[in-house]
Amino acid sequence: MAPISAGDVVTLEELGWLRRTSGVRGAGLVLHAWATIAAAMTAYALWPSPLTLVVAVAVVGSRQLGLAVLMHETAHWLLLPGLKPNTRVGSWLCAAPIWNDLPSYRRSHHLHHRHVRGPDDPDLAASAAFPVTSRRLGIQALRDLCGWTVGARVLAWRPWRASEPMDWRRLRMPLVANAVLLGTLAATGHWWLYPLLWLLPLVTWYPLLCRLRDVAEHGMVADDVDPLQNTRTTAAGLLARAFFAPYWVNFHLEHHLLIFTPCWKLRSAHALLLAKGYGRRMEVAPGYLDVIRRAATPCSGGSR
Repeated sequence: MAPISAGDVVTLEELGWLRRTSGVRGAGLVLHAWATIAAAMTAYALWPSPLTLVVAVAVVGSRQLGLAVLMHETAHWLLLPGLKPNTRVGSWLCAAPIWNDLPSYRRSHHLHHRHVRGPDDPDLAASAAFPVTSRRLGIQALRDLCGWTVGARVLAWRPWRASEPMDWRRLRMPLVANAVLLGTLAATGHWWLYPLLWLLPLVTWYPLLCRLRDVAEHGMVADDVDPLQNTRTTAAGLLARAFFAPYWVNFHLEHHLLIFTPCWKLRSAHALLLAKGYGRRMEVAPGYLDVIRRAATPCSGGSR
């Protein structure tokens, strides 16, 4: 069966609705991410304990992934109407706080869309190695949670040897954004929340979520060419959306096939595909536990 494209799936009327962005919805998502982070930090500051620390780290780490998801939206100019608002908001409020650079990410991510699961896909290495043994997957998860994954990356960074002289410049905005975050916390008398509930989630829970996201989206898929099967959508309940899959990131197949669709419409795009009879061809997992099971079953030979 031949691969399909967006033009095969949606009518012009559906296309017009799907591609329409909303400044109110986009701004609301950014506000929600930061409000959730502030609430988690406040809760721990008021009721410090090992339990509230673990919960706060998980909540903040999930919203750091949420900021990455919203950065991804701005990379496609889908979070807000207009090119400049997407770039400014995406750079300062989404990318820079999590030590990322939107222009660099945008270039790399567009290559990913152009070469999904192909040899020129810059994200291929993140998912191509799976499935692996359960022992290896457990070791990778422990490395993420203990900070080794991020620490090794930082230690291996050699900007003075890089071919691109922009490496140092890319740090300017993240340094400013994190200085503002630290200064804001210090002004409230809680500077210690920055290392404890910003940097700690960023080097532990966040990289684990990124690994799980990479595997769920493109790992162990049935076909490298068909857009209905080289990308996966993963069902996510309330708990999964709170801690693993913020802002509809689990509807990844719909994002790749209908790339012009803002994240808050991806659930509707999924329902549209099902209503049109594409459900049996779509690569869909019943949940993230199922994805983890597949990732740790090297004898399975794939996702089906």
